[in-house]
This record gives sequence, C-alpha cells and structure tokens, in this order.
Amino acid sequence: MQATQKQIITDISQLDPEGSYTYADYLLWRFQESVELIKGRLFRMSPAPGRIHQEISTELTRQFANFFVGKTCRVYSAPFDVRLPVSRKKGQDTTVVQPDLCVICDPAKLDERGCAGAPDLIVEILSPGNSIKEMRDKYRVYEEAGVREYWIVNPAEKVVLVYVLNEKGIYIGLAPVTVEDPLRAAIFPDLVVDLKEVFV
Repeated sequence: MQATQKQIITDISQLDPEGSYTYADYLLWRFQESVELIKGRLFRMSPAPGRIHQEISTELTRQFANFFVGKTCRVYSAPFDVRLPVSRKKGQDTTVVQPDLCVICDPAKLDERGCAGAPDLIVEILSPGNSIKEMRDKYRVYEEAGVREYWIVNPAEKVVLVYVLNEKGIYIGLAPVTVEDPLRAAIFPDLVVDLKEVFV
C-alpha cells in the first residue's frame, strides 16, 4: 500500500518494500526507522551509527566547519535531507538521501527542508551493512545528479576513496588516501583534512 496525499504512515510495515515512492510520500512518513529513497526505492538506513562512525563524522565536520567559516559554502551533517534531481516521477523527486556530510555552495539550493539539488561535495562513512549501498547505489545517483566530488571513508581500512566528476559528468577515482597522506579536496584545493585526527 502506498501513501496517498492524505495518509500519514506511522509504521514502516504499511509500505510496500518493492513500491515506488516520491518525496511527497516521504513527507507523510512518521515512523521511527530512518530511510532514504533512491530512484523511488525504499532503503532502510543502518541503525544508529556506532562510536567510531560518530567520532569520524564529528572530526570531519569540525575540520570542514573551520575551513568554511566566513565562506559562502555551508556544511551539513546527517540527518539532513538532500533531494537529488534524478529519476523524477510526475514532477516529484524520487531520490532523498541523508549523507553523513555535505557541502553546498549555492544558497538557492537550500530551503527549510534541506537541500534541493546536488551538493558540491558529499562524504559517506562506511559502516557494517551499508557498504554496498554507498559503493554502488549512491555512487550512481551522486554521479548522475552532478555531485562534483564524493568521498567514501572506510574506517576499517583507514582509507578515503575520492571521486571527482569530469567534464563528461563521469566520476574519476583518484589515488586512495591513507593516514600518512594529507587529504586535499579536489574542488576546494585549500581544504586539507588531517586524517591522523580523523582515524584515531
């Protein structure tokens, strides 16, 4: 059963896991579980992130926030809805994600509900159970939506994979960055992240 304009959904079991949903449906959901929509498909998010995930997210957010003080770009961490302009259905967004961290430089994309459009940079931190979604499904929609730079942080291996959109709109993978190396954002060359502070 899919949500109609007037149905408030209070339990995730009321939704068809194979159904196709839009952002309008998403706004009517009032259950505890955190979910994302990728091209209309419902994805349950991992349970509350573990301690290591949270420490990495907090440190990255701190370093990003310090760098962007006084600049036009804004930094947001999850939970924060990002509606991506991919696979729209009847004029409705069908992809709503909550990246661990994102940087948005165009204030016109920001509204009271979050971000409508592609952030400039997105960071996702892998945790058990979400690796396939981050590595495959989100990679595809971030590329299609035009997210200029995408970082995948792997806490287990203490490595960050960086993908940068080329002029054809295709992600190009850069060399993996480890604790021994400075992590420099391709689209913000002055933003250098100290991974020794991230992977403690």
